[in-house]
Parts: sequence; C-alpha cells; structure tokens
Amino acid sequence: MIKKQFNPFLAMLSSLTLLAGSQMVYAQQDAVVADELLEEVVVKGFRVSVASSVEEKRDADTIVEAISADELGILPDTSIGDALARLPGVTLLRAGGQAGKINIRGLTGDFVQTTLNGREQTATSGSRQVEFDQYPSDLISGAKVYKSPKASLIEGGVAGTVEMQTASPLDNAEAHKFNVNLRGSYNDRADEAVGADDYGYRFSAAYQGKFADDTIGVALGYSRMTAPYVNTQFAGFAYTNSWDVNNDGQDNSVSEGFEMQQRGGEEIRDGYAATIQWEPSENFTLKGDVFYTTFDSEAFARGFRVKTLANGELTNLAIQPNGAITGATITPWSDNDYFAVQTTNDDESRYRESISGGINAEWRDGPWTVALDISRSEADQTFTNSVTWSMPFEDMSAATLMPERDLSVSYLLHGQNVPDISYSNASDYTNLNKMGLAKVGVYPYENTDVLDAFKADIQYDISDSSLFSSFEFGVRYSERTYSADRSVFEYGHDFGLNSSATPDQPALALTDNTASVVNFASEFANFPSFLMVDAMAVLAEHGITPTPIKNWNNNWTLIQSGEVYEDVLAGYIQANINTELMGKTLTGNVGVRIVETDQSSSGLQQLQGAELGSGPDIVDGNGVVSNDYLPVVRGKKFTDYLPSINLNYHLTENDYLRFGAAKVMGRVPLQKLKSGGGSWASDGKFNMWGNTSPFLDPFYATQYDLSYEHYFDDTSGNVFAALFYKDIESFIEDSTIYNYPFADNGILVPTDPTTGEAFANGEYQTAVNNDKGGYIRGIELGYNQAFDFLPGALSGLGFTGSYSYTESEVENIISSGAVGWDATLPGLAPNVFTGTLFYDYEGFSTRLSVNYRDAFVNEEVMAENPQNVYYAEETILNYQASYSFDSGLSVNFQISNLTDEPSLTYFGESAQTGNVNYYGRQIFAGVNYSF
Repeated sequence: MIKKQFNPFLAMLSSLTLLAGSQMVYAQQDAVVADELLEEVVVKGFRVSVASSVEEKRDADTIVEAISADELGILPDTSIGDALARLPGVTLLRAGGQAGKINIRGLTGDFVQTTLNGREQTATSGSRQVEFDQYPSDLISGAKVYKSPKASLIEGGVAGTVEMQTASPLDNAEAHKFNVNLRGSYNDRADEAVGADDYGYRFSAAYQGKFADDTIGVALGYSRMTAPYVNTQFAGFAYTNSWDVNNDGQDNSVSEGFEMQQRGGEEIRDGYAATIQWEPSENFTLKGDVFYTTFDSEAFARGFRVKTLANGELTNLAIQPNGAITGATITPWSDNDYFAVQTTNDDESRYRESISGGINAEWRDGPWTVALDISRSEADQTFTNSVTWSMPFEDMSAATLMPERDLSVSYLLHGQNVPDISYSNASDYTNLNKMGLAKVGVYPYENTDVLDAFKADIQYDISDSSLFSSFEFGVRYSERTYSADRSVFEYGHDFGLNSSATPDQPALALTDNTASVVNFASEFANFPSFLMVDAMAVLAEHGITPTPIKNWNNNWTLIQSGEVYEDVLAGYIQANINTELMGKTLTGNVGVRIVETDQSSSGLQQLQGAELGSGPDIVDGNGVVSNDYLPVVRGKKFTDYLPSINLNYHLTENDYLRFGAAKVMGRVPLQKLKSGGGSWASDGKFNMWGNTSPFLDPFYATQYDLSYEHYFDDTSGNVFAALFYKDIESFIEDSTIYNYPFADNGILVPTDPTTGEAFANGEYQTAVNNDKGGYIRGIELGYNQAFDFLPGALSGLGFTGSYSYTESEVENIISSGAVGWDATLPGLAPNVFTGTLFYDYEGFSTRLSVNYRDAFVNEEVMAENPQNVYYAEETILNYQASYSFDSGLSVNFQISNLTDEPSLTYFGESAQTGNVNYYGRQIFAGVNYSF
C-alpha cells in the first residue's frame, strides 16, 4: 500500500492539473508531417505514428526505436508493454495473458533500465524489472528504447533503456483538447472457468488546455480497465528425480508431478496522470507532473495437484530417448505416505500500486541551458499466495482420519498439447464423504520500493566550433530503499497426516455449503471433475482465523524479510559533435559517466546454540523470544567509469551510418542483495543458506553498435539494418562455497557449545558473480513505409515491420534428473519478427499485427518453486479497425490474440511438457469522441 511519505505527491495529484491522454487522441484525424526537404505530406490514421516514429529515429543522437503518441492513441494497446513488443529486438513475456515484462536483444528485464519523463522507475515486481502492464497506454504520449547509451542517460541498461514520456500541454497545437474513450471487452474462454468474469470495459478521459496567453498548460488524464482474467492450464513440474525405473541399466528422469487448473478472476487497473506547465517567457519553464496507477488482480486457481511421483511405483512407462519419463501409471507404495493427489483451491491475488512524480525547472540564457529536477518514485506490491489442498480419506466420519491409499494415476504427455490424465478413483474427488480439507497455507509477499532523486544538467551551446555543437555536464544523486516482508499462516499437513508438529490440526470436513462440483471443458474436458472449496468458509466454521505472522518455527519468514539500501552519486560530461568529415556531416556525442554506489542491506543472521545467548532477544509474531539471531547490516561501495561514443555519418541527406560504443552496467536484482541468512551446524562446522548477498557486483558489458538507415524522400518511411555486439563480463548465480571463510568476510561465526571454540568453516549457500560471461551478438532489419504513391484507394496501404536474429556463446547446464540440458542465455529468442499491415483511407482505418518469437529460456514459478524452462515459439496476431466521422466521433473494434495462441513451456525437450496455458481471445468494441 502507498505509505504516508506519498502524501506530497497525492497532494500534487489533487492540485496539479494532470497529464495525458488527449495526446492519445484516436487519430483518425489528419496530421501534418514535414520531412527534411520541407515537403508537406498529409497523412491519416496509423500512418501518423509510422511517420512520427521514423522521424524520431532519424533525429536521434543514438541508436533508438520509438513509438509515437499517435500510434498509442489510435486503438490504444492495453498497456505500454503491448506497444513496446512491436519494436525491433524487443520480445514480450506474457504473464496471465498480459504484456507484463519485456526482453531486449536477448536479455531479460533484469538488464533493462526504465524511466518516465527521464526519471528512473521503481518496480512492483519485487525486483528491478518494471511490469509494463502497470502503465496504461492511454496516459503515455510516447516511448523510446535506447539501444546505444550516452553519458547523459541514467546508467543501468545493459540490454537497453526504455524511456516513457507523458504530455507537455504547451506543446499541443490546439488551445483546448478533450478526448473520451469507452469500449467493452469480452473473453471467449471465460465460461471454461467457473466463477470467471466474461466481460470488462475500458474507459479513459483526457484534457489538455493552454491559458494566460499560452504561458500555462494543463493536462489531465484518467484511465480505467476492468478485464476478465481467464486461464485454463496444465503445468508440469521439473524433472528433479532420477533412478533406473525399469531396470534396463539407464537412469530415468522423473517429474516432481503436475497440476491441472482452472484460473479466473478480474483485473482492475486505474491510472491517473497530471501535468502543469508554466512558461512565463521563452527563457524559463517550470513543470510539475505526477503519474499514479493501481492494479488489483483478484485471481483464483482451482483443480488438481499430483505430487511427488517419485514416491510411488511407476508402471506402463513412456520413456523418451534421453531417459525422461513422459507417461506412467503411479501407484503409492504401501510404506510411503508422500505421494498424493490433491484438489487445489488457491488464491493468487496481487495488489500493485505505483506513483512517480517530480518538478523540473529549466532556464535558458544565451548559450546556457540549466535544468534542475527533483523526483520520487514508489512501487508497492502485496501478493497473497494462499494454497488449499483437499484430498480423499477412507472415511471422513471416522474418529481417526486415514488418507486414501488405494488409488492410482495414469498420465501421458503429448508435448505441446494437452496430456491425457485419468484416476482409478475419480469419483472420490467429488464425494463429500471422502474429501477433506487437509492443508491451508497463506504466504504473503509484500515489497516496497522507494526512490528519491535529484539531478542537475547544464548545456553550453557553441556557435563557432568546427567540431562540437555543445557541451553537457550533469550530476545525479539518488537514494533507494527496497523492503521485503514475509509471513505465514498454516493449518494441517500437506499429505493429510497428523504429524508430530500438527497433532491438533486434522483434516476438516466439507459440506454442500462449502464445496461444489466443477468440470473441465474444451481441450481439458478429459480431466476428472473436482470440488471447488471455499477454504476460508471451512476454517470459519471451525473458528479458525487465518492470520499470517512471522514465527521462529518458519524462520524463513524473518530471514527473507529485510531492507536493501542503495545510494548513488553520478556525474557526467558529454561533448555533442557537429562537424564535417570528407565533405559530409558527422554528428553524435562522446562522453563519460562516473558512478559511485553505496549498497547495503539489513537482515537477520541465524546463529547456532541459542543457549549461549549470543544474539539479542527478538520476539516473533507468537510472542516467542529467541536470541539465536543477530541483526546485521552489510554492504560495499564501488565506483564505475562508463565511457561512450555515438557517431552519425550523413552519407547523403537520406542515408545515415551510425556507430556506437560504450561500457555499460546493470544493477543486481534488488531481492538478491538481501543480507539475511539461515544456518545449521554439523560435524563441528558452521553452515549458512540464503542465496542472496549484499556483496554482489553489477553486470558489466562492453558493447558496439553499427547501423545503416535509409529514409525515403518521396514518402514517410525508412529501411535499416543494424549489427550489435555485447561482451558481458559475468552473470549472477546461486552457488555453494565449501570451507567458506566467514569471519574474513565479516560474518560472525558462533561458538560451538561442545568445544567452547568457534565452529569450523562449513558451506555457504549464497549468490555470486560467476565467470560465465560471453558475447551476445545479432542483426536487426526494419522496413517502414506508407504507400502514398499508389493510385486511388490503394494509397491507404502501408507496412511496418522488423526482424532480428540474436545469438550468444553463453550457455547454462540445467540439472534435470538423470540428464541435464544445455540452456541458452535466459531471455534470448534467436529469431524475432514483428509486422503490421495497415490501411487508412478517408475515415476508415484497419491493421493486422503479428509478433513472432523463437523459443527461449526463462524462469517460471510453479508450486512455489522457481524452475528453468523453455518458453515455446509463439505467434500472436492482433486485429484492429475503426471508422471516424467528421464530428469527432469514431467507432472501433479490436481482437487481441486473434488465433487464441496458448503460452507453452517445456523442459529441455518439447516432449517434456511444462505449461500449457490458454488465455482466450480478448474482443473489444466501443466509441471514441474527441473535440
């Protein structure tokens, strides 16, 4: 939740008059684009955005890709993430069907820097990765992706820097502009998930106005989205077990299990943006702006979980050539209680809140320009991960409950298709006399990320130099605090057993008031039926209130909580080039950015032997005191020098050859910098776990870019080809270090009570900078053109598209049971293609867009555990159409994911199924009015 320190910005929200969206006017309106030859070309519809984006790329002093306000304003995307996915070298990672995170040039969001109005953004993800579905496209006037950095750009983008902008109302051509948009939405798979919403809507309103002889500008914007969340899913778990199952001399890999679930709910996003701009003279501008969004995702997940296949007898085997088992009949061993078939009724709701704002003042006096900026960005996330497991018992009315053991499960995977699943006792899972609520767990994740920053930039223009056009200097200081808070509530036992830890927590009976039968549908119709259980109502019937707390029995709740602090002081100098070389114009910049970082983290280090009283008394949520934990603050300081050069050689008026070279850095994911650690003692040795470290170094890379661009002189458009090469020094990985010198690294080693001396050094499960760096290289091709030269109605045609190929020598060996698999660099999809065929003629506008990407490796979380998987190749089609009337009214129609493309994953080989997710088509229809 947004905390009290947000109040100044909430006050700004109510007093500043706001940002935004009338620049997002659905433009079936005319626009005038002037090219370099001062030839005026009148264009309409989507081609407005193509022309604007081409001109921004042409005028840029680095290698960039751009999206114009017009492109976002005409049938706007659900979020800015959808729009960014159309740019060369950018791939999209769908989360819940939404455009949440992006990869750039084969690198994940951990390597992407994101700014809004030039200000670094905090993230709601619990990491540094910005979730772009948090940003309504209605409130964003434009975006750029910087692929080659410059010294004046905030550091942190090894893959690239995404720069989003909101409206500057004094730049608007009209004195007053108002825009209203309303459209309804429908998901065509909503009826497959019981309780899921079918319909939603989007509404946005925006105003821009100029007052006091155009010296004061005001922009206001509001956007609301309610959307059905629908997902029918099969999810396979990682192949972590191995043995010779059929005694043929070859070890086999066996999956942990799998889930089949119906997921549904509703997503509600509200966005507010405001800008007030004052320009009393041509020498001074004062601008204040604020951007605020909330995203509330109410989501359930219901179905089956088949768990720990290795604890059963496997027969009727389907075995792949690599030894992986992709089909079997599993029967529990008589002496093993840890194979289970459970029904799940989980709550995976998230609430995200983000606010970003600041005040910017700019003075211009002769050759001098001075700009000062003060800002704050804060992001909060609460993820309520509630899991409930019901399972069959022999007789729920018995005095002593015994889990049903007379059962078997048969499954057969079909690669990237829905598998076959059957149970020997399928009727038990809808029988109230058999089914009991065995386990309820509530595991909240709460994160807060706050960034305060100040920067000053000075530019001095030179009129009499044959080499430089200007010099820029600047300084930026920022303070960032990231906090993570964990807690837990648990009732019962995973496998329905009354263990010694929970003897008074037996399975709870279900009734007609708390459970009802649900069936799978469509491609998943062969799956067995199950009971939809209201677990909170069951607990309430027994007087149980689920209240998550921190407690020593689950000491990870305290160890994984903590704060990360990051203070950064950066300065830069940059010379902007404007000269001639061999009779042709050469522009660009050269500079260096110097960055001093002070990073640290506070947390708890677990000691050993509480009877020694070596730590202070700390009370948990149950009131239990422990002195086996030591509060620590650990960290490091370091300084980086980041030189860069960008050159643009004007071969002709329409042909450019660009070159860029730079040393770049990307900061460590925030959650990996935590200093807390658990411990254990064995054989006289002290050992620690945590897989985080405040001593990690950033990602570093040296990169080179070369681009050729040709701009058409008879129509708006261009064609380009770009080569890039990045040499990354190292990556971060979890590692176990044996005989680790704890004391030498500032970690207290407690006393062994049996010897009276310090424990010997044992193993340290931590995160490290590895030595597995290497190159990433590739090529990008692009073509954009409106075919104005065609006769008559054919002149409305146009195309914009790009292709990129990326490769890397970086490989990871993923351990997967008996056999590992070679994995590419996470986030790297070798082949990516985006294309849009559009048609704008008179009042009619339509376009068909395609986004294709190859398979790539990334991490996903299944059953609370991260696992590395391949995301299968994917082709997404989107269709949009509209008609505009002279009155300013337009009607529009849109289909997202036209072919209902599923999201698919697998483990190394496509036969080893990971996830099969169907999100359905989203259909929109509505009206827009602009005046």
